[in-house]
Amino acid sequence: MNAMTDNLTQSGLLRFITAGSVDDGKSTLIGRLLFDSKGIFADQLAAVSRAKHKRTVGDTIDLSLLTDGLEAEREQGITIDVAYRYFATPKRKFIIADTPGHEQYTRNMVTGASTADAVIILVDVSKVKLGEDGSVELLTQTKRHSTIAKLLQIEHVIVAVNKMDLVNYDRSVYERIVAAYGEFAQSLGLKDVTAIPLSALTGDNVVDASANMPWYEGPTLIELLEALSVYDEAHAAPFRFPVQLVARHGGHEANDFRGYMGRIESGQVSVGDTLVVQPSGKTATVKDIVTFDGPLQSAKAGQSVTLVLNEYVDVSRGDMLSGSEQPATLLKQVVADVCWMADEPLDVRRKYWIKHGTRQTAAKLTKVDTILDVNTQQRHAADGLKLNDIARVHLTVQQPLAADAYDDNRATGAFILIDEVTHQTVAAGMIRLEQQ
Repeated sequence: MNAMTDNLTQSGLLRFITAGSVDDGKSTLIGRLLFDSKGIFADQLAAVSRAKHKRTVGDTIDLSLLTDGLEAEREQGITIDVAYRYFATPKRKFIIADTPGHEQYTRNMVTGASTADAVIILVDVSKVKLGEDGSVELLTQTKRHSTIAKLLQIEHVIVAVNKMDLVNYDRSVYERIVAAYGEFAQSLGLKDVTAIPLSALTGDNVVDASANMPWYEGPTLIELLEALSVYDEAHAAPFRFPVQLVARHGGHEANDFRGYMGRIESGQVSVGDTLVVQPSGKTATVKDIVTFDGPLQSAKAGQSVTLVLNEYVDVSRGDMLSGSEQPATLLKQVVADVCWMADEPLDVRRKYWIKHGTRQTAAKLTKVDTILDVNTQQRHAADGLKLNDIARVHLTVQQPLAADAYDDNRATGAFILIDEVTHQTVAAGMIRLEQQ
């Protein structure tokens, strides 16, 4: 385990999620962060205090209810949907996604993790099996969520060993769990991992340092989150601009306007740059970059703009405008890792829609190569997929996709599969070009 607070630079906004098994304390931890950092309003606090489903005794506030907003969540005491909360400290702004721990709702965890810069993996000390022979058995959901964090290329992993108050803040228990997770993280290939002992219920090491654990000399959780560096690789990646809409006026004016609207997913563009339209392969130069606030000479990843080209070329919604020096790869056969998110198992006879960027086209899942065992990290042969399976698959698409490897570009390397009949999202996928 390495300390992430050394030689790190601070960024303005950090997106992070909580993950772990059921009742590990994810919602309570976020509630504690919001409460202790003064990130909630008085009326919100009053509403939570009056809640009929609170699970605390007396006047103690059930902090988990700050994010568990659905009636079903409060009745059962579990998180079902992803809840997003915003708060800020004097040093940084945060967007938190509270994701479910129940295996049935792993698909919602995938949704929340897809845009995260960091993940807090909660480990409940009361649930970890500690053998007398020194063995430590982590929960399957802890391993599954860590595997998803690796597949989704989440930059930072924080292992929050929670409920330390239940083991009288025993340092040896903490160190055994951290050592076991460290071995698993190494087998996964997770690199940036930091551990912290805490109690979300009592607030130990969440915002304030714990007097109950003088042996821990590291930062509190909020200090760690404030110090994490977030390097936005999208700015350094080749230019990618999925076209969302073709904008033009009625065509009755002499200066006929035709612009291509969208969000720059990676790289940057300037007036005069040569772009390639994919999949057609036609090239054109940028005449103007138009925004609501006026024209720009250049724009970069994250900005929504309208590009006007010098040449008249055929560009439609779903096309990709790429930098001519490093265009995206055109794929009709796609190899990808997918997380199966549907209750119904895969039926290879069915047709699906693949949604990649702004393009939606028909797709057929032709082969399940291997399924990943989240406990052993071994892949084994399979002929089908069921809920929460993580597998390497082969797809054939009707129209070519202008894509990148997910490891190189999260925006243009990701897709979802949609059932053609029910219109439900059945899988989230990450493209692996090295396997093509």
